Amino acid sequence: MSPSDELQNMVTRFAPSPTGRLHIGHGWSALMAHDMARAAGGAFRLRIEDIDGTRSRPEHVAGILEDLRWLGIDWDGDAVMHQSQRLDVYAAALDRLKGEGLVYPCFCTRAEIAAEIAASASAPHGPEGALYPGTCRALSPAQRAERAAQEPHCWRLDMAAALARSGPIRWRDAEQGWIDAHPEQAGDVVLARKDAPTSYHLAATTDDAAMGVTHVLRGEDLRTATDIHALLQTLLGLPGPVYRHHPLLVDASGRRLAKRTGGITLAELRESGADPACLAADLRSGVFPVGISLQHA
Repeated sequence: MSPSDELQNMVTRFAPSPTGRLHIGHGWSALMAHDMARAAGGAFRLRIEDIDGTRSRPEHVAGILEDLRWLGIDWDGDAVMHQSQRLDVYAAALDRLKGEGLVYPCFCTRAEIAAEIAASASAPHGPEGALYPGTCRALSPAQRAERAAQEPHCWRLDMAAALARSGPIRWRDAEQGWIDAHPEQAGDVVLARKDAPTSYHLAATTDDAAMGVTHVLRGEDLRTATDIHALLQTLLGLPGPVYRHHPLLVDASGRRLAKRTGGITLAELRESGADPACLAADLRSGVFPVGISLQHA
C-alpha cells in the first residue's frame, strides 16, 4: 500500500478503561487521535477496555461517552467495541499460543515473586525494574497440569521461546520509521490474569486488528508495550499498525495525570462552566489548564 493509500484508509482509535472519569490528558489524546483520522478522511473508532471486572463500572462508560461528546469528539462504526464482550476471541488467541508451546501457567503470587527477586543477587531487570524470574517456567508439563487443575494461575508468554519462533521484531513509528523492538526487556509478560481471561497486551493487540486500526496514537508510557504488541502480532499473524507515542501531561508537582491520583476531569470542567469548543481549541494548540504541562523527557 502506498503512503497516500495508507493515509486515505487511516483508522485510529481511542480506548479508555471505565474505571473513573476522563481527565484532561485523556481528552487531549482522544482529540489527537480523532483529528488525525479526520484530517486524512479516515475513520475514528471507540473501544471500551472493560476487562477489569473489579474496577469497571457502567456509570463510567456512560461518563466517557458524555465527556467525549461534550468535547466535540464523534466516532465511526455501528457500535462501540467492549472488551467484556470479546472474551471468546481472547481465549482463542491464548489457545493458539498454548498449542504452540509459547505460554505457560504461573502460580506465583506477587509476594512470592517479590521475595524471590529480593533473595536473588542476579534477578533479571528491564528498563522498568525487576522482571519475573521465570520460576514457573521450569515446571514440567505434568506439574503444570496437576497444579493448574487446583490452583489459581495466570498465563505468561515464554519470551525466549516466542522470540526464537518470531525472529527479530520491528514496528513502524509515524515519525522515525522502522524501530527495532526489544520485547525481551519486559520478560515473560502476563497474557491472561488470574482474575481475568486476558491482559492488556493480548486484548489490545487482537482488538486493534479486529477494528482495522492502521494508526495507534497513545502515551509515551506505552512505548515498551508496543514492542510486546509487535511480537504478538507476528506470533498471531496480525497486521501491525503505525504507532505514534505522545508526551504525557503532568500536574504542578510533576506527577503524571492518572485516574487514581486525581487530576482535572472533563466532568469537573463541564460543571464549572467551561466552554468545550474553547477547551478543545486550546488542547489542539497545546494550551493546558493552569498547573498542567507536558512531561519533559
